[in-house]
Amino acid sequence: MRRLIICLLLPLFLAACGGDSVWAPDEDVRRAAFVTGEPPSVTLYTVIGATSGAGGHSALMIDGHQRIMFDPAGSWYHPWVPERNDVHYGITERMRKFYIDYHARETWDVREQKLFITMEQAEALTARAEGNGAVGKMMCSNSVSALLTGVQGFEGLPRTFSPIKLANAFAKYPLALDKLHHDGDPDNNSGVLMIQQQEARQPIPGRPNL
Repeated sequence: MRRLIICLLLPLFLAACGGDSVWAPDEDVRRAAFVTGEPPSVTLYTVIGATSGAGGHSALMIDGHQRIMFDPAGSWYHPWVPERNDVHYGITERMRKFYIDYHARETWDVREQKLFITMEQAEALTARAEGNGAVGKMMCSNSVSALLTGVQGFEGLPRTFSPIKLANAFAKYPLALDKLHHDGDPDNNSGVLMIQQQEARQPIPGRPNL
């Protein structure tokens, strides 16, 4: 019975998930690498139903020797951000804001929870994300929680399919930021992607400082 209930509830928790297996070329990944120069950190993004409060998606931004986004089974895409099996490279400030803007709309809010960590933790998380492989649909929170719990300092987090349960557990750490992003954009976010990709086509000499 418990297994049946979990199967019935999963679509409510993970409505925003759904991704594909891709592998960007080495040169694209190397060229996109972005270093913030900030202290190492990990940021949990949780997509939450604006009226229902149900969890829709979980993702993890890791800022170590470079900043990446682990977006398991996610649908966000930008032509300047090469992807390898749910790991996105080149997460500049503009791309980070694009990511939030893509998910935040009239029916979904985005909770952003940032935690400062050691460089060793950041690199361990990055290595686990890169070695994780493509994540199947409806497995985003399970993958993010598994990634975290495998690194020293996060063993106390639950392995869970629920984005909300993971976000609430993550909130028990001494967060540097805990912010909820609201947006009144229409639920159909195809226009957001179109604007982002139009900006990407603007000619900028060399690698853009986004």
